[in-house]
Amino acid sequence: MQQLTGLDAAFLALETPAVYGHVGSVCILDPATAPEPLTLPRLEQVVASRLHLIPPFRRRLVEVPLGLDQPYWIEDPDFDIEYHVRALNLPAPGDDHQLTDQVARLHSRPLDRTRPLWELYLIGGLADDRLAVYTKVHHAAIDGVSGTELLAALLDQSPAGRDLEPAPPWTGEEVPPPLVLLARSAVALAGQPARAVRLSGQLLRSLAALAASPDRPRLPVLDPLLGADSPDVLPGAAGLRAPTTPFNRSISPHRRWAFRQLSLVEVKAVRSASGLSVNDVVMAVCAGALRRWLTDHDALPEQPLVACVPVSIRSQTQQGTMGNQVSVMLAPLPTNEADPADRLRATHEAMRAAKEQHGALPAGLLADVTQFAMPALAGQAARLSARLRLVERISPFNLFIANVPGPAGPLYYAGADVIAIYPLSAIADGQGLNITVLGYHGSLFFGLLADRELVPDLEQLADYLVAELHVLRSTLPAASPPAPARPMKPWRTGSAGAGAAAPAAAATRD
Repeated sequence: MQQLTGLDAAFLALETPAVYGHVGSVCILDPATAPEPLTLPRLEQVVASRLHLIPPFRRRLVEVPLGLDQPYWIEDPDFDIEYHVRALNLPAPGDDHQLTDQVARLHSRPLDRTRPLWELYLIGGLADDRLAVYTKVHHAAIDGVSGTELLAALLDQSPAGRDLEPAPPWTGEEVPPPLVLLARSAVALAGQPARAVRLSGQLLRSLAALAASPDRPRLPVLDPLLGADSPDVLPGAAGLRAPTTPFNRSISPHRRWAFRQLSLVEVKAVRSASGLSVNDVVMAVCAGALRRWLTDHDALPEQPLVACVPVSIRSQTQQGTMGNQVSVMLAPLPTNEADPADRLRATHEAMRAAKEQHGALPAGLLADVTQFAMPALAGQAARLSARLRLVERISPFNLFIANVPGPAGPLYYAGADVIAIYPLSAIADGQGLNITVLGYHGSLFFGLLADRELVPDLEQLADYLVAELHVLRSTLPAASPPAPARPMKPWRTGSAGAGAAAPAAAATRD
């Protein structure tokens, strides 16, 4: 039995009838390399053989009575792999639109909390005899980095697979009696005051040092708390309120999903020409695409949007562990800059400032603060906030943009060549759009998730990502592009193809 951290449990507490806490991915497969047909029984066999490498797949939740403490994971005594691994077929012609529509529907269904919090779908009927595997796992069990490690446990470096060590004996656990859980909670709660005093002292020291520094970056995230204004970054912004856009409203239970594939060679060419980082280029591409989309809707604010960017704080000793080791930083997204080159430079400055300001705070601040949130109260607060539309009214940021390092080299799913991996994340009230990027063997795979009503033309926004990279490449043509990667099989018409990836993480953030 293992207790969830406050941050892990927060992803459970924030769920409402319209807000879900799971994340996912879609692997596009070429089954021609598989030594045997990839069927549902075959996929079940592969997943079952790796369960000892993926502990969250056999763990279910046990809630503490009355929500007085964080819940626990136990080894599910009734684990049934056939419930979690499923199959469906797209009707002809099996095109991209049908795939995105089907995945969006699957992603709009909450996970059953009485079972381990994951599902996996084998999707057939895609064009060119390809297959897809859609996986969703609750964010309470994984973050971006541990999610890629989980996926790597299911994949191999050759079509023939790999030799696995024998799985250790496994048995389910009995659900602990309520009195046992309450007794554990009483012990844990007894130490909360001392932890609160330590956290408060650490935070006050960090804020004092940040406020006193004459060279600290100008960013509105903490300036209102420190008694300073940041007209250079968000002129006219009121406190922590981000500018209003069509997708910063309360969301419905329904989703749209779109994906695009950009060449990492092209992105690195822009990086070389500008002298900035790959992550700066990715953020600038997103800013340009959002500017175009907002202009189309006559909704472009005079101020830049504000992006919330997840930051991994996973240490070397925590590599290979599940759960959440993540913080966030807020950065202006210069959608108010019309010139692409100026927008790229402004993006770099905004990210630099955000990193410096984020670095002045305790790395584990988010995890420490959420540790004090009692699940019963946190859940009620989330539901009350949804009814009163509080986040929509006072949100400090407009959307999440995540850039996750992915594997780098060919990988295979039950022997089938993995030619693309597209991420899906989560949205919430007040932030009805999410852009997540996964770097993967010569390409950047973008997954855009949005509320179905707030962003009905999500495909247009996805197209603008491709267009913005082309604009940046033509604006900064001086640098020679890096040597091209090996030829790869195309998936989307007009986009760079991608191969699969190897276990080592690709440094797409540099």
